[in-house]
Parts: sequence; structure tokens; C-alpha cells
Amino acid sequence: MSPSPEDSSAKSRSAGSSESTGEDAHTSASRPEFSPEERALLLKLAHEAVASALVGRTLSLTPPSPHLAEPRGAFTTLYVRGDLRGCVGYVFPLYSLYQTVAETARSAAFEDTRFWPVTLEEVSELKVSLSILSPLKPIRPEEIEIGRHGLLVSTSSHRGLLLPQVPIEHGWDRIAFLEQTCRKAGLPANAWQKGAKLEVFTAEVFGDGDPSR
Repeated sequence: MSPSPEDSSAKSRSAGSSESTGEDAHTSASRPEFSPEERALLLKLAHEAVASALVGRTLSLTPPSPHLAEPRGAFTTLYVRGDLRGCVGYVFPLYSLYQTVAETARSAAFEDTRFWPVTLEEVSELKVSLSILSPLKPIRPEEIEIGRHGLLVSTSSHRGLLLPQVPIEHGWDRIAFLEQTCRKAGLPANAWQKGAKLEVFTAEVFGDGDPSR
């Protein structure tokens, strides 16, 4: 797979740069972009991507609709019995959303170096959460909204990303969010004041068992 998806570990690194992310998100837009049918289809795809890899079965990655063929960034998070089992994603829209979900699901299951690879015995217990990212856009520090925006801080050689739910989970205000994202990038906490590039995104998040699905 090239390029590789970014895992959510604070230790993850991409070639030629440093990038780290938060874990699974639980923040979504007030008006969902994806219908219940599309959500169900993408979640089923994530499950099938993991299962097919374990048994050596080829999975078609041809998008079933124009909407799911759009290039999008996304993260796939896996749980087993409530415990995090893997989280990997593409920040940038490299492939169709349909292919991105399949590839990040497989990578979360087998390539998140914080965990042992998912086993065939665990497949029936896997729970999936998907975070579909909006396109990145530049932003001024004072415009960042806690709980709405995920944040990417970057320089020429470092990148750090946190998903929208992270500051809520930790009780951070906007300044703390900026500082912690800089630290995730391996930069000084005040790098956001020293010329680092700031970009934000929103995430539509849904998973197995969501009542809205």
C-alpha cells in the first residue's frame, strides 16, 4: 500500500515528516452527509476488508455510487469487547472514500504497531467506527472551534493532527488544543505562534450500533 495510512499512535511517523493523530472521534456534523444506507454500506465494507484479508479473499474496491467514489480522508477505528484494537487513517483525500475505508480498516487491523494483528477468532467481535473527514482548510487560531474542528499543525518537516473529539475528552480550551497538537507534531508548544501552518477539518463519525444508523 503506498502511501501508507497514518495510524493514531503518538509514535506514528510518515516518510520525510512526523505526523501523529488522536484516536477515534465521536463528533459529527449536525446535518449528516451520509445516508443511513451509505453508512451501513461503509461499515459492512470495513468488516469485510478485515475478514477477507484474513482468509485471502479478494475484495472489490469499485465504489457503488458517485458519492462514495469521491476522494476523501478517513479514519477507521476498531474495538474488541470495548477495547481499542487499532486506529488508522488517511488525512488527505488520496483515494475514493470506498477504497479508503477498506484500506484503513485493513491497516487498523494489521498494521497499527501498538497492537498485535487482529485474529480470525476476533473478527466476529470487531466493532467499527468511521470518521469521514472534510477537506482541510487554513484557519486563524482565534477561529478554531472546540468540538467542531479537528486540527492539523505542520511545518516543512513535521505534522501533527488531533481529531475533533480529543480536546473535549481532555477538557482542553482552544490554546491547549493548539499547544497539544504542536506537541503531537514533535514541535514546541508555541509553534502555532511561530509560523507553523494551521488547518482544520470536520469529521462525520458513525459506527456499529449507532441509533442514527
